[in-house]
Amino acid sequence: MNPIISAAELVDELTGARPPVLLDVRWQLGGPPGRPAYDAGHIPGAVYVDLDTELAGRPGAGGRHPLPDVTEFGAVMRRAGVRTGAPVVVYDGGQGWAAARAWWLLRWAGHPEVRVLDGGLAAWRGELSTEAPAPEPGDFTPEPGALPLLDADGAAALARTGLLLDARAGERYRGEVEPIDPVGGHIPGAASAPTTENVDENGRFLPAEILSARFKALGAGDAPEVGVYCGSGVSGAHEVLALEIAGIRAALYAGSWSEWSSDPARPVAKGPARG
Repeated sequence: MNPIISAAELVDELTGARPPVLLDVRWQLGGPPGRPAYDAGHIPGAVYVDLDTELAGRPGAGGRHPLPDVTEFGAVMRRAGVRTGAPVVVYDGGQGWAAARAWWLLRWAGHPEVRVLDGGLAAWRGELSTEAPAPEPGDFTPEPGALPLLDADGAAALARTGLLLDARAGERYRGEVEPIDPVGGHIPGAASAPTTENVDENGRFLPAEILSARFKALGAGDAPEVGVYCGSGVSGAHEVLALEIAGIRAALYAGSWSEWSSDPARPVAKGPARG
């Protein structure tokens, strides 16, 4: 299944035989909450899901956006109407990070039919609704493990034996600035691959062949395994999605740099090299 869907395709599917469950997961790092934007207008039928409280656990030693409790995540999805036999489409405001996080969580938890609206709400040309739907409860029960997941030790090992991609901005990877986490730099051996280079000026993913060429130039073609991390496991999910479009399966280090840098015993590399 193609992990992304265009706005035109979504219009057709919403009136088809198997309309997808719609999830609105608008969120911005350091920005205003997404719920007011949802209340002001969303794709008709979409249910709002909050990234900070429903797509992540409480911040702590596991990072700023650790994985949510599986049982609680399943309850959130069922309240939103997610069913095992029905497709799901997730969207955000256009950046794609939050939508990719929801996509990754659902796919990791075993749902086989999840796609991201390419370009987010900004790509939608239909009418918007201010009515919050009350969907019939779904039956989805998470069964984690359908997508590969890394912990800190696994990420460190993969940086030595395969290809570990750092999806943050280049200046954060190099350690020139660090606006959020305790220390700047990167996991030794990781390669810089900013997720912003996976999309065009409208936030839509580049064609699969261009993404494939990009990741192969970074070493994905020769690596036995590929992994991704970012600041807190959100933009990293976006890069995993880009790799999926390119036909490359990648693991996500969900704790990411916010977990890694919280432990002063873990090594930190700085500069443009992977060392």
